[in-house]
Amino acid sequence: MPDLDEAKQHLKIGSVIFDDMDQIDFTGPYEVLASLSNVTYTAYGLSVQPVRDWRGLRLLPDAVLEDAPQLDVLHVPGGPGQQAHMEDPRLLNWLQTQASGARCVLSVCTGALLLGAAGLLHGRRATTHWASLEVLPIFGATPVSDRVVTDGSFVFAAGVTAGIDAALLVAAELRGLDEAQAIQLSIQYAPQPPFSSGTPETAPPHVLQAVVVRGKPLLERRLQTAQRIVTDS
Repeated sequence: MPDLDEAKQHLKIGSVIFDDMDQIDFTGPYEVLASLSNVTYTAYGLSVQPVRDWRGLRLLPDAVLEDAPQLDVLHVPGGPGQQAHMEDPRLLNWLQTQASGARCVLSVCTGALLLGAAGLLHGRRATTHWASLEVLPIFGATPVSDRVVTDGSFVFAAGVTAGIDAALLVAAELRGLDEAQAIQLSIQYAPQPPFSSGTPETAPPHVLQAVVVRGKPLLERRLQTAQRIVTDS
């Protein structure tokens, strides 16, 4: 938990957003972290043009990467569009620079793979979407199939909605348990899903198989890209 002085400090929080990301990877943590006291939250894009999430929702960056000051919290979402940026030196260098000075780095879903491509996962315990866990060891990480995994200043959320859980944990670390719990209450975050198919272990086998088959081509591309990055580095 933060000491009194840390709890009063202004915090600069920033997310990178890009085409074909999963908007909940961004908006879930945004809902939590933007509710903290005394923060500035900025969405950074590769340009100032609107981006579309993979379902078509339009989001508008506040600024471009180069406009960012050193952030206190760096938030990296994922989604299918992550794959297109795995070998983008501009983005990867920015992630490296920001991560080196941030108090906290939060990745959600396959945002962890962008951190891996930036060389930030070696020797760390990490998680990502369950369908991409096997990519993590290529980047030198130990995959953990928990919903939220912390390793030093890095906080990793598993798939999509796990970003809310991780953001609440970050909120408690930055501003204390009472403020984090007040945010949780304000957004009425008390999940009660109507069925228990939210993990590979609890989903019906035929549902799991259908999702695995549907995602296999993207997983293969992710594995190939990760291996190429590591081989070329």
